[in-house]
Amino acid sequence: MVTFISNNAWVILISINYLLVILAAFTVLTKNINPTKTISYIIVLVFFPFFGLIVYYLFGQEYRKNKIFNRKHILNQKLITEVSKRLKPDKKEISDLETNLLDEKIKLVKLLHSSENAPLTTFNNVDIIKNGENKFKFLLKDLKDAKKHIHMEYYILRDDKIGLQIIDILCNKAKEGVKVRLSIDDVGSSVSRKNKKRMVESGVQWYSFMPVLFPSFTGKMNYRNHRKIVIIDGQIGYIGGINVSDTYVNYDDSPNYWRDTHLRIVGESVKSLQIHFLMNWEFVSSSKIEMEESFFPQEECKEFVAMQIAASGPDTDWANIMEVIFTAIVTSEKYVYLTTPYFIPNDQIITALQVASKSGVDVRLLIPKDSDSWTAKHATNSYIECLLEANVKIYRYCKGFIHAKTIVIDDVFSTVGTTNMDYRSFNINFEINAIIYNKKKSLELKSHFFEDLNDSEIIDRERWLNRPKIEKLKESYCRLWAPLL
Repeated sequence: MVTFISNNAWVILISINYLLVILAAFTVLTKNINPTKTISYIIVLVFFPFFGLIVYYLFGQEYRKNKIFNRKHILNQKLITEVSKRLKPDKKEISDLETNLLDEKIKLVKLLHSSENAPLTTFNNVDIIKNGENKFKFLLKDLKDAKKHIHMEYYILRDDKIGLQIIDILCNKAKEGVKVRLSIDDVGSSVSRKNKKRMVESGVQWYSFMPVLFPSFTGKMNYRNHRKIVIIDGQIGYIGGINVSDTYVNYDDSPNYWRDTHLRIVGESVKSLQIHFLMNWEFVSSSKIEMEESFFPQEECKEFVAMQIAASGPDTDWANIMEVIFTAIVTSEKYVYLTTPYFIPNDQIITALQVASKSGVDVRLLIPKDSDSWTAKHATNSYIECLLEANVKIYRYCKGFIHAKTIVIDDVFSTVGTTNMDYRSFNINFEINAIIYNKKKSLELKSHFFEDLNDSEIIDRERWLNRPKIEKLKESYCRLWAPLL
């Protein structure tokens, strides 16, 4: 028997592989997911023995609505219920919003309002912050001024120059008696044992989101917490694309320029951010958190800026952020200006952009010229031709790497958050965006968009169609992997 196995080891292993492939392929087919994604998984499983199974294990399993991500318990707690009720707009506020916005945009409010935990808030002070060096000027001061609690949730926290400044403040505030709760993604973040120990000894409560055995080798492992939010004393909130790392700060000696966008919020929407943080905290800590009145203090903001905080991930019943982006595009009347570092969209978004442009809407897309991912860059390029044919104007940012994730539409709708225009953000990662219905803020983001165009080049359709065949081959190869990226 041993001799037979040793003589036929390869045949046995291949047989086992394809038996598992048949089971995996059957599972993929019965899920009725996007056909392109289904075919991609099946091709990888069939033509890449063993490796295909690893890819499927790491990336192909669908946990949406699975109990592993069931974080609904917190929503039943009395204080959360009362806060949610206070945040719900009355009929007059909805009516005022309908009067001040284009009629079609009210569909977006109602779409998100029908989803859990995305109430419309009307009184908010919103600062739009360009780039990490400016964000951290505000954030460092706000953290130092914290009196009761600091809640932070980041995809990337590194203990480099800016990271150590943040960690030092968190440790000092914890020693002063401020409750510091920190959640970091285990794949995205990199903090030394020394600094992890220092945080624990200082009283900082911190947890990794879904720890993995070898984080440095699993850069794209599924179901990562891609959010970047901070809540300070329940009064100040931060949300956007900027992580805690020197990469995001344009120091004088920085090798590359990093263009990004973040928001600082004071007002009712901070409560929504707080609820989402607390939901995640119960998940990562595996313990029930006692609600405190200090989490949701009475706000005194009188500035009228209507906002919703939209979150999506494997724990949500719907792809909330993708749905609101799709609806915003298809209901646009004048223009759609979209900035994203990764453009690997699903069919719905592609169709929405094409239809809007062919209907006379000024559709412009801004992406990086040089990406931080070879595969993502060529996968993105594979979508350019079909958009150019629909008269979408596409620009590539040349000054550095543009990491901002923003959309502004018709001077009344805008969004800033963590969501990239790709499969991963729409279907796999935990993401969060601020949806803003305000002319002043929309015009501010619009001006930022045109400033960025000054540092960009427009893609010429004829030249693009005549690009080298080797480039087209790279694009086709990388697009095959698009649903997996």
